[in-house]
Order: sequence, then structure tokens, then C-alpha cells
Amino acid sequence: MSTDYKFEGWVGLDANAAKGNMVWQSYEPKAFQETDIDIEITHSGICGSDIHTLSSGWGPTNYPCVVGHEIVGKAVRVGKDVKNGVKVGDRVGVGAQSGACLKGDCPSCASGSENYCMVQPTHTYNSKWPTGEKAYGGYAKYWRGDNNFVFAIPDAVPSAEAAPMLCGGVTLYSPLKQNGCGPGKRVGIVGIGGLGHFGLLWAKALGADKVVAISRTNAKREDALKLGADDFIATAEEGYEQKYANSLDLIVSTVSGPGLPLMSYLGLLDIGGQFIQVGAPEDPIPQFMAFALIMKKVKIGGSLIGSPAEIREMLQLAADKNIHPWINERPMEKANEAIVDFEKGVPRYRFVLKN
Repeated sequence: MSTDYKFEGWVGLDANAAKGNMVWQSYEPKAFQETDIDIEITHSGICGSDIHTLSSGWGPTNYPCVVGHEIVGKAVRVGKDVKNGVKVGDRVGVGAQSGACLKGDCPSCASGSENYCMVQPTHTYNSKWPTGEKAYGGYAKYWRGDNNFVFAIPDAVPSAEAAPMLCGGVTLYSPLKQNGCGPGKRVGIVGIGGLGHFGLLWAKALGADKVVAISRTNAKREDALKLGADDFIATAEEGYEQKYANSLDLIVSTVSGPGLPLMSYLGLLDIGGQFIQVGAPEDPIPQFMAFALIMKKVKIGGSLIGSPAEIREMLQLAADKNIHPWINERPMEKANEAIVDFEKGVPRYRFVLKN
């Protein structure tokens, strides 16, 4: 069955694309299967992963590449074997993952942690489908892919706000939920940006006793308090380690620079505290002393996006609690300008491209 639309988008042809040199052109999506859904894209969030990929910062990118994995739009073609309830005309979204093996003998998929599938994961871009065809992302007019990773957007959540939730949002929601954020917990969020501002929103919505924003300077203090933080730690201020020692149960770090003061952050944790890293710097993180863990039974961990179940749960929480991320919309045709401004730190706190 042919369609009356074609797949066009902002294509990165080499590492210069990350400097605002993507090219608008057509490309060939995967062949349509009856388990697939085509989406006419209305909104696509800009994520730091897009820049790392366009620049080959995390490793060689398979150019040509269309980035964008915070996709919202309208289902315009639905295969006859789609089982997720989506129908033509529905408002739906896609996050950073587009496929997994979904087999019972895969421990991750069998346990509902499809985002950690080790057998056949498909990322939304710079990846390949099981057929060997390339996966293309959301800086485009249309997207095509597996229905198992296409999510209905609740009516109460605007499309422009839902888009960044599908990667940035769930990247914070998942570690907070899985590590017990809620009543009785004191939670710190390191880095108040596109990811970190979601951390403040979710921690408050999940009912944490205390939510603390942690940033280098006081520049974002007022924003953090408006987002729900109860307190603010500026790590450039002398003496913060002593003032806030042993004051937190859980820290989620979103920073992606190599210079994070890890030892100081670990000192903020109380007995049995957890430090979870979600930011993915291109360079190694600093060394730390083992006694920072041993003396207080502290654990260090990491977290990757979220499972389909967590994405649905997060979207419903946003609807139920009236959660609104701070976004700046840009026209899709201005995507090159937007990624340059993104790297300059212009968005407060997430850019969303709109068709």
C-alpha cells in the first residue's frame, strides 16, 4: 500500500551537522509492516542526545542520520496487527526507544524492563531495525515504527509539553520512582536544565518530603523554587559540603560535564543513600574514594530512559497532577538555529520543534 506523503526531515550528513548544518531532504523509512504505525509529526523535542549523536561525540554516527526522539503527532496509518489500541487520528508519541526483542527468554523484556533489552534493542535514531533497515527520528514530517513503543497522549497533556516527557521526562521519572522517591524521602536533583527541571517536577509530584535543587551557582535558584524545590544548594559557595552533609536520601545527577564534584555530592547523602547518574558525559567521570561509599553504606547507580509501562505511568501522573514542563517552541524549519542555541544553554528549559 502506497501513501500520499513522503518522509522528509533534517538530515545530519557528517559531524558538522551538530554546528547547525543539518540538511532538509527526503529519506527512505523502513518498509511498513502490519505491526507498525505511521505518525504525522506535530512536535519533536530537542535532547542533548541529539547533539552527541550529530557530532559523533558518543562514538561514530551512522550518517545520514535524522535525530529527534521526543516525538508527538497524529497516527495516520495503523497496521492491521497493531494491538495497543491506537487508531488512525489518535494523538500519540514515541520516545528514545522504538523496539526491543520482547521475548520471554530475555530477562529484561520478561521483567518489564524493555529499555534494558540486551538482545535486539532499537533506538529511535542512529540504530537499525531487526530487518537491518535504518531507524530515523523526529526532526521530520513523519515517523514510522513498531506499535509497542507508541503511546497514547492523555487529553490533559498538551502535545508540546508531552514531547520532552518522552525522553527527558522519563529519564528522570524512572530513577526517582525505582529508587523510592515519595513520602519520607529527601531528594536532590543535580543540574537544573532540560533534564533536571523534570526531576524537580516529578519529585514534588511523587510526594518527596524535601526536594533540593543542586547547581553550581545561584543563577537558577528562583526558577528551581518555582519548579517545586524546597531548598537550593550552590556548589560554588564555600562550606556547602558541611552545611548540607548527610541531608539527602537520594540524589539524581543530570550533569553531562566531566568535572562534577562527585566526592562532594556523595557527602550530601545520609546513611544508605543512593546516587544515580543519568547524564552521559563523553568523558570519564572523576575518581572517588571508596570510603565515601563504605562509611555510609552509599550506593552509586545509573539509569537509562524508562520502560513503556513507566512512560504511560508518567504521562498519567502529568495529567493527574497538572504537571507542566517549561518549554520554548521553535518552528521545525528553524531546527539548525535551535540546536545551536541549545548548545549555548538558551532554552528554559526544553526546546520543542513544531511543524
